[in-house]
Amino acid sequence: MNNSPGPDGLAVRRAAYKRGRGAERRAAWLLRAKGYRIVARGYRCRAGEIDIIARRGAVLVAVEVKARGTLSAAAEAIDQRQRDRITRALSDFMVRKPDYAGWDIRFDAILISPWRRPQHIVDAWRPDGEN
Repeated sequence: MNNSPGPDGLAVRRAAYKRGRGAERRAAWLLRAKGYRIVARGYRCRAGEIDIIARRGAVLVAVEVKARGTLSAAAEAIDQRQRDRITRALSDFMVRKPDYAGWDIRFDAILISPWRRPQHIVDAWRPDGEN
C-alpha cells in the first residue's frame, strides 16, 4: 500500500496566493500609469475583500483583479456573488473613511493572463438597482 502524500494542497494555495499578489502588483502599476492613486490594497472586512481601491479625481474605484490562463476565463471568474461582496466591502470602506462620503463610486476589473497585456475594464458592473 502506498502511503505517500498526494499533491500538497497548502503548497498549491500558497502558489495561487503568490500569483494573485503578483497580478495585483501589475494591476496597481497599470492604474498608476493611467493617473489613478492607490488608496488601499487587499482591503478586508466582514463583508468581503477588495483587491485595490483607487481614486481618480472625485471617483473612488473598487478594482477586482483576476489572473487566469485566458482573459475570458478571468472575466468569467467574477461572478454575481463576488460582485455583491465587493459592493458591500466598498460600502464598509466608505463608512470607515468618511472623507470619501459623497464621492462617485465605480467598480472596475483588471484581467490578467500570461503573455497578454492586462485588460482594464472600466465600469465593469454596477450594484443591483443602479442603471
